[in-house]
Amino acid sequence: MFRPRVIPILLLKGLGLVKSIKFKDYRYIGDPINAVKIFNDLRADELVFLDIMASKQKRTISLEFVRKVGDEANMPFAVGGGLRTIQDIRNVISAGAEKAIINSYAIENPTFIKQASDVFGSSTIVVSIDVKKKYMGKKHIYIFGGSKPTGLDPVSFAKLMETNGAGEIIINSIDKDGMMSGYDFDLIREVSKEVTIPVVAAGGASNDDDFNKAINESYASAVAAGSRFVYHGARNAVLVNYPSVEELKMIFKNEDFI
Repeated sequence: MFRPRVIPILLLKGLGLVKSIKFKDYRYIGDPINAVKIFNDLRADELVFLDIMASKQKRTISLEFVRKVGDEANMPFAVGGGLRTIQDIRNVISAGAEKAIINSYAIENPTFIKQASDVFGSSTIVVSIDVKKKYMGKKHIYIFGGSKPTGLDPVSFAKLMETNGAGEIIINSIDKDGMMSGYDFDLIREVSKEVTIPVVAAGGASNDDDFNKAINESYASAVAAGSRFVYHGARNAVLVNYPSVEELKMIFKNEDFI
């Protein structure tokens, strides 16, 4: 039986690796290619790279960077950042990425997801949804790095993306991002129960119990995190880390997982 995937999310700002708190207050972490080398040694399941400034700056994630990751990484990886055309996706896949992540443009042009999945197959197209609570606890989708509200409901939009051919959903809580206080488990559960495609939990993971709860109580298919894999200790010293195979078995409480 295959265990759930555990995925580091690495944020790019310029040529550097950064970590955010609630999609702001960015802290420089180090060189992203060096992080890839460490995750190789730690045998990470897969990696996600997101260029957080690409959409705002009306460009795409650097193809040179994607090629460097492709040359170095021993695991599958997905990339996102300003992807808006079929050619954009073709470029990052040709450069070595296994999956293309669409965020803001999926909101602006939902039919693009159908076009992309028809060309590349659903397994290649991932839609990332960033969610923030509004007044009275209502949850809405935000785009352009969490700077622009859309008024859209994340559950309804996730269902639309599945209908349009997305192969996977990353559901990310802006309120929880970088706080290391646990995922928004209710949000994950609400989305996971309404779609049949894999849902990746993101935003707020602090410890192994958060991973377990996201899978076993909120029905996510995989778990992702940023701070959890780049910080260590009470003072958040920078240290790239990842659970061992034995630790992963313990996290999900099943020794039968491969």
